[in-house]
Amino acid sequence: MIPRNLRHLRAFHAAVTRGSLSGAAQVAGVSQPAVTQSLRKLEEAAGGALLSRTGQGVLPTERGEVLAARVARAFARLDPALAEIAPKLPGRVTLAQLRALMALGETENFTLAAGQLGLSQPSVHRAVTRLEQEAGQALLERRSHGIVLRRPARALVQAARLALAELDQAEADLAALDGRAAGQIVVGALPLARSALLPTALARFREEHPGQSLKVIDGPYDTLLAGLRRGDIDLILGALRDPAPIGDVVQERLFDDRLCMLAGREHALVGQAGLTAEGLRDHPWIVPRAGTPARDQFNAFFAGVGAPERIIESGSVLLMRELLRGSGHLGCISAMQAEAEVQHGLLVTLDVAVDWPARPIGLSCRADWVPTRAQALLLTILRETAAG
Repeated sequence: MIPRNLRHLRAFHAAVTRGSLSGAAQVAGVSQPAVTQSLRKLEEAAGGALLSRTGQGVLPTERGEVLAARVARAFARLDPALAEIAPKLPGRVTLAQLRALMALGETENFTLAAGQLGLSQPSVHRAVTRLEQEAGQALLERRSHGIVLRRPARALVQAARLALAELDQAEADLAALDGRAAGQIVVGALPLARSALLPTALARFREEHPGQSLKVIDGPYDTLLAGLRRGDIDLILGALRDPAPIGDVVQERLFDDRLCMLAGREHALVGQAGLTAEGLRDHPWIVPRAGTPARDQFNAFFAGVGAPERIIESGSVLLMRELLRGSGHLGCISAMQAEAEVQHGLLVTLDVAVDWPARPIGLSCRADWVPTRAQALLLTILRETAAG
């Protein structure tokens, strides 16, 4: 693993940008032998030489260029947030201080933050106190329900998370140079993606990249979006939002989907043609959760007669299938998501007098995200699977 020692990484970054160890020592504020020692430790962890010594100074090796690119991106995220708090802070902050602040921001309690980090409560308290002393200002507010971060501290935590994500990706990039897999690809999957697209794509990805660790997280869109923006999730696959939710997230359309309305095979409405909103309003329904594009289209269908009152919210096609088969409920869901249930005769598509608008399905990523080789392969496979 690449050491998360910010001083060592700054020394390496300075050596690359300055082209000399003496220049790196000047930037880092340490002796040249100290820089040499830091770089030696970094090279041992990186699995090979990072710098080539020449008569004119130092140049990055191929391995060094890979790491330098990620380190530069990490500090480009972190340093502006530090400098906004105090100009001297970029050169003084430690990872222990940042992790303590990050944990405190999540838990709003020193004891809980200490438990999350596996440290003692006094250790976490000292780290945050020292950070406030270096910053020359309070970063916390103590309220009745706990401790909250002030705005500059919240911005710093966000920047620190993304900076650490860049270092995680650096490890994957370096491993790829040696033909190894490292790190974990994390996909946020919305309901349609989990049932219709992602399984096929992941099976193909596993054949081409058997050693890569993968993690799929499901949940509400807002939760996945927060994880994406923090750097905890690499990409989200599912229904796109119009407009895009925020400027630091970009969306890529892969294909279009449409809604359908479903019933169990024995339901009285099966076989009736041209069903209208007025005729469907008084039935009990299971529908996507409020705020999703699918739910917005469902509500728009009933806009002239009033929304149904008996509603269960869920994006699970399995729950919908069992509920519709055993009761008089109706369901509204993605046609692609329900395709297997309809093909196997478990559910029946109702003939409804509506021309459902197309819903774009695709990828959501951070705007300036640079994927690793394995992540880029997964993106390619997702695009090709969707096209097919």
